[in-house]
Amino acid sequence: MSPPMDVLRLGRMGWDAGWEVQTAAHAAVVAGAADRLILVEHPPTITLGRSTRPEDLPLTDEELRARGLSVFQASRGGSVTYHGPGQVVAYPIVNLRRRGVAMRAYVEVLEEATAGVLGEFGIEAYIRPGLTGVWTHGGKIAAIGVQVSRGVTLHGLALNVEPDLAAFDLVVPCGLAGEPVTSMAREGVETDMVHVEEALVGWVQRSLAQAGCLGR
Repeated sequence: MSPPMDVLRLGRMGWDAGWEVQTAAHAAVVAGAADRLILVEHPPTITLGRSTRPEDLPLTDEELRARGLSVFQASRGGSVTYHGPGQVVAYPIVNLRRRGVAMRAYVEVLEEATAGVLGEFGIEAYIRPGLTGVWTHGGKIAAIGVQVSRGVTLHGLALNVEPDLAAFDLVVPCGLAGEPVTSMAREGVETDMVHVEEALVGWVQRSLAQAGCLGR
């Protein structure tokens, strides 16, 4: 039987406040508490991963803030990304050692779970070798960036349900110049955040359990 996972639904919350929830949950899981799955929707925000390059930011931090976006440096891997209303953001706080899941396998779990959710809504999704995230034929639909500290994960994934896709034009999303970004709405699916969150909870938990059983 896989370890339990507590689900925290935060609603709409600023990235910095959400980070405080993440770090508190991380400390609890490190100390032996059950894994957590934090679900949140952020106001318009740009986060910079450890691999962000100057060319990934056509605008300065000041210019982005003047357009109403918050800008934060994140400790996750990957480059720059946008978060905003209409996007489901999931932060699984998972003890990989306890589950017997390797770091690379964990990233694959998040990709597989996201693709599974999209399939449930009738969207054909796929993973591109050598890249992190999930795509449809219309473009990249989910970004993934994680960090592991003391064997426990931080950060996670962002799935575009119906965000303002024009906001992605303000940066080079995930450092992939010229790559289109899409959403479930653009792919022709009408749904709401609650149903997507519920599907994501199920897929993340099942995919993690399977990865642990396989010793990935």
